[in-house]
Amino acid sequence: MLCAVYKSVKKDQTYLYVKQRDNFSAVPEVLLKTFGVPVLVTLLNLAKREHLALADIDKVKQQLEQHGFYLQIPPPAENLLAQHKAQQY
Repeated sequence: MLCAVYKSVKKDQTYLYVKQRDNFSAVPEVLLKTFGVPVLVTLLNLAKREHLALADIDKVKQQLEQHGFYLQIPPPAENLLAQHKAQQY
């Protein structure tokens, strides 16, 4: 399964996977507006991969098949101050 991966110019560390290069027809318009102009990062053959760096490859494949796209967002930032305060008490 081939897919194209695009990064967002508006949202740091946010990536959009689509089934075909430059085909965003399956992506909701609201999401594309929030995402901004997609910038191609790479083309991937998911059939030849066992894992991805920051995404569950099985979930990516499933979302591509069911919805035609997969949105990868960054994990929430750690609140180090809150962690420090919690350790103090």
